[in-house]
Amino acid sequence: MTNKLAVFDFDSTLMDGETLEFFAREIGIEGKVKSITEKAMRGELDFFESLKERVSFLKGLSVEKADEICKDLPLMNGAKEVVDGLKEKGYKVVCFSGGFRNATSYFAQILGLDGEFANILHSKGGLLTGFVGGEMMFNDSKGQMLLRLQKLLDVTYEDTIAVGDGANDLSMFKYADKKVAFCAKPVVREKANIIVDEKDLSKILKVI
Repeated sequence: MTNKLAVFDFDSTLMDGETLEFFAREIGIEGKVKSITEKAMRGELDFFESLKERVSFLKGLSVEKADEICKDLPLMNGAKEVVDGLKEKGYKVVCFSGGFRNATSYFAQILGLDGEFANILHSKGGLLTGFVGGEMMFNDSKGQMLLRLQKLLDVTYEDTIAVGDGANDLSMFKYADKKVAFCAKPVVREKANIIVDEKDLSKILKVI
């Protein structure tokens, strides 16, 4: 049996919005964070630098409140349907996120994902310190992790799907035959061979 792999971005793909902006709304700095996020997703800022800057604004937010916000994030329309549909077609379905495990580990269970890779917010004494570390810190992190998973699971380029919306998702496209731009920024649409502009992930099942 052929092994197949589908990898999804989390923020603005599996989830309808940006986790950092939901945090920022809680502490009253949504506009400041949103501006940096948009530039990073368009490829105008280095992802690592933009992530560090945005997370620094979260210093002092309680871990309890961060987890509470994460569990209340809105899933994208069709998220459960696309995961279930791909699994029925024999795909392992994984999430790569430049966001945080507070959200991805929770929704991996709800969606039935086979794995999730994301960053980790550092905390001390129950409060966020404004620092972050993890597996998805750089512009090319998702592509490098996809390549490692392909080798580990013995999955070919031809049997790989990558779905994303922002510039830090582009590195996945190099290793995936089906490159899906989902409600994506222009820089991502240019490199995709499948474009879905409607906020409904189940549409992907009709075009793969």
